[in-house]
Amino acid sequence: MQFTSEQRLDDGVIEREFTLGEIPGILWTPASTSAPSPLILLGHPPLGLRKMYPRLLDRARHSATEGFATATIELPGSGDRPRWPAVDQARADLRRAMEAGEPVSEEIVDALILPLVDKAVPEWQAALDALLSLPEIGGPVGYSGGVISIGVRLAVVEPRIVAAGLFAGSFVPRAMLEEARRVTIPLHVLLQWDDEGNDRQSALDLFDAFGSKEKTLEANMGGHTGVPQFAGYAAARFFTRHLK
Repeated sequence: MQFTSEQRLDDGVIEREFTLGEIPGILWTPASTSAPSPLILLGHPPLGLRKMYPRLLDRARHSATEGFATATIELPGSGDRPRWPAVDQARADLRRAMEAGEPVSEEIVDALILPLVDKAVPEWQAALDALLSLPEIGGPVGYSGGVISIGVRLAVVEPRIVAAGLFAGSFVPRAMLEEARRVTIPLHVLLQWDDEGNDRQSALDLFDAFGSKEKTLEANMGGHTGVPQFAGYAAARFFTRHLK
């Protein structure tokens, strides 16, 4: 991990950009702590860190007030990373189906999501290795956000992640239901009931499949970008309960 920039924001949060090989990322740490901070990995859709930055920063600021460090990385094929023709084709197929008002086929969903999960999860694990080697970062670790299938895979294969707050706002391959049954960590799942780009029943089926003894589904009315502010407070309480 190589840090490429550092700045102290107006609320005292320290923001550092880094690279991990070819992978860009950002680390936010609280203004002052007396001990290494618990870490929350901030997941996001594959729209590029530059486009997602305002929302990621807002989440990082709120987490810092609770004493959490947060970090995110650029997903494969997104932002300034090399293009990924197979996934670009799947995205184009998805857009065509949605614009035509056609059902999104399982083949399109699989082609869009499964390769992304297979490549992104090892990268998240490599980033976690590097982040936990920093003296200001300690355990435990949580994962927050989407793509929800990435969060599912991480919850299955990464024992250092002890709790996850998942955003049910992306398509879910049917194969992920089987993986969900192997998830045992506490979960807080956020679902926008009228999400125009999400199959609500698929999200409910995924929640039902999770093997966790503690799992909470918070469903709010509204579309994909209409998440109410109080939903963030509930997620913060969830991570405070499990990471502190």
